Amino acid sequence: MPTPPLDIAELKRRMQGATQSFRHELGGLRTGRASASLIEPVSVEAYGSHMPINQVATISVPEPRMLSVQVWDKSMVAAVDKAIRSANLGLSPTVEGQVLRIRIPELNEQRRKEMVKIAHKYAEEARVAVRHVRHEGMDQIKKLEKEKAIAEDDVARQRDQVQKATDQVVAEIDAVLAAKEKEIMQV
Repeated sequence: MPTPPLDIAELKRRMQGATQSFRHELGGLRTGRASASLIEPVSVEAYGSHMPINQVATISVPEPRMLSVQVWDKSMVAAVDKAIRSANLGLSPTVEGQVLRIRIPELNEQRRKEMVKIAHKYAEEARVAVRHVRHEGMDQIKKLEKEKAIAEDDVARQRDQVQKATDQVVAEIDAVLAAKEKEIMQV
């Protein structure tokens, strides 16, 4: 069976998927500011199953250092409170009826540096994913070359396109990381 032609747009799409995943992971990384994405990964024991917190409550940011969680069902307030406390985020909600107020504490210098290390780890995972897609693209080019399905000039051109796409996405990941690092270290 002949190898299908290389689809550069598909490779770029997959590389961008790694970037989007990286951005999503960084969104959950705590900075000094309140962000709804900080508690979105929290899972609540609700109605006999685990549900994301945004399926049982509305999360808002009324102040720069405060999150407000409006629980829809009064019977779920204790479960949401317990889920946030046990999520190991270092947050302690204050219950006011059906509303949980969460004050975001200041990060000390050591904790900020730990957050930066975690951000770098996420960035490296994203770079590895991008390089993996690049490797698959290069392998596909080799197969096409071996089968004589494309000309030598096209081989070099396609390799350059794959490498340029990889370099572009890695540079984007580095830029996002630098912005997040600056945001974390900002006092």
